[in-house]
Amino acid sequence: MSTHEIVYLVFGVILIIALAFDLGLLSKKNKTISIKQALVQTAFWVGLALLFFLFLWIEGPSLSRENLQAGKLTITNGPQTALEFLSAYLMEWSLSIDNIFVFILIFTSFSVKEKHYPRVLLIGILMAILFRVIFITVGVALVAKFEWILYLFGVFLVYTGYKMFTGGDEEEFDPHESRVYRFLKRFLPLADHDGNGKYIYRENGKPVYTSLFVVVILLAAIDLVFALDSIPAVMGISKDPMVIYTSNIFAVLGLRSLFFLLRGAVTKFDYLQQGIAIVLVFIGVKMLGEHFLNQWIDKTSQVFLSLGIIVLCISGSVFYSIFANKKNIPEDVKDGSL
Repeated sequence: MSTHEIVYLVFGVILIIALAFDLGLLSKKNKTISIKQALVQTAFWVGLALLFFLFLWIEGPSLSRENLQAGKLTITNGPQTALEFLSAYLMEWSLSIDNIFVFILIFTSFSVKEKHYPRVLLIGILMAILFRVIFITVGVALVAKFEWILYLFGVFLVYTGYKMFTGGDEEEFDPHESRVYRFLKRFLPLADHDGNGKYIYRENGKPVYTSLFVVVILLAAIDLVFALDSIPAVMGISKDPMVIYTSNIFAVLGLRSLFFLLRGAVTKFDYLQQGIAIVLVFIGVKMLGEHFLNQWIDKTSQVFLSLGIIVLCISGSVFYSIFANKKNIPEDVKDGSL
């Protein structure tokens, strides 16, 4: 068994054990989750990701030798794969906070009871993982066959980052006006209640879909929309499918606990969007200039540079948001750029 196969096997085992633990111990039906419990769960998922990072660090030299023997053009040096994973995971984790803000709007719009939050989030996230695996598989296959697509991704990230940085306060997202909801409403009989915790019930012998069913579909769909930014961004950090798959899945699995941890504070991070935007522009420019960048900077140094930019921009935007809120900076000043 090759080192790559061992890594995938370890990741699969960790995933199964973690989900079993989450489903069995952390997801009791109709139970609300406190801030303390959310903090423990968040630490659990982040801890698992960091343990996987350490495992990749240890196995880095073996992965490098296998790439050399396979004659791959992209060759990792020692712990480079681990650093790529950490950079990609942090990128995905920071983008998850934007996900959470939209999740809050969806739950509020459909008046979901707090006791149903954990199960609805879990099902939505599991669906998101399935769709992301399909999305990543298609993306990796396209890039392997048509490498020039990476330049399109680069342009897309620069444009997205620019729009995100200069967007300001846009019209608030209304889940009831979304295309997904209108599609569901057109083709399915929808109820305007939660069915007492059910997703589907029968009325006159026919299935009727509750608001909880709609929320689950919306959560998965919204995550796919965010994946249009996050997956190209991760490809700008690493072209290794293993890094792309694992960083995405680890970040998505931590979404639920992060939701409960940050749902009361997410609106306080006024400048997080600008921090994420700078990172997206940086990665997009890096993808566009990769040919020239490779002539001046080695791959390992590029990974360290990406990791440093991600940590600096995300942590800087969070701390500046907290500072701005404490100082009660007026809204007309806040609307300016960093």
